[in-house]
Amino acid sequence: MLFLMNDVVLSFDAAELAPPMTRDRFAALSLNYVGDLGKELFAEEPLLHRKDVERAQRLAALILAKAPEVNAALFIAPGRGCRKEDVQVRYAQLSVEIMGALLQRQKAGALTNVEADRQVWRRLAA
Repeated sequence: MLFLMNDVVLSFDAAELAPPMTRDRFAALSLNYVGDLGKELFAEEPLLHRKDVERAQRLAALILAKAPEVNAALFIAPGRGCRKEDVQVRYAQLSVEIMGALLQRQKAGALTNVEADRQVWRRLAA
C-alpha cells in the first residue's frame, strides 16, 4: 500500500501495522482523534515522516483504517515542541497514476517538498 505523508511516499502492508486493540475499542476512535494523534506526533517532531518512518507508517495505517479513501496526509508544524493546536492537517485522495509518479520521482531522488506541493498540496501556488 502506498501513502503520501507530507512529501514522502510510504510503502507498507497496512495489516502488519494494525493497532493491537480490540475491534470495539478501535472502532470508537474517530478520524479527528487520529488526526489529533498525528498533530501531537508532528508537534514533537515536524520531520516525523523522514526521521521515524515506522511511526509515520503506523499513523498512515490508522488514517487508512478510519478513512480508507484517504491515501495522503499533510501535517504542518511551525516548529519542534510547538503546541498540538498549532499543527495543521490536510487529507487527500490521490489517483493511482499520481501516486505512482510520486513514487518514481522519490526512487529517482527527485521528490522534494516543492514537487509534492505542486503535484498534491498546492500550498505554494501563486
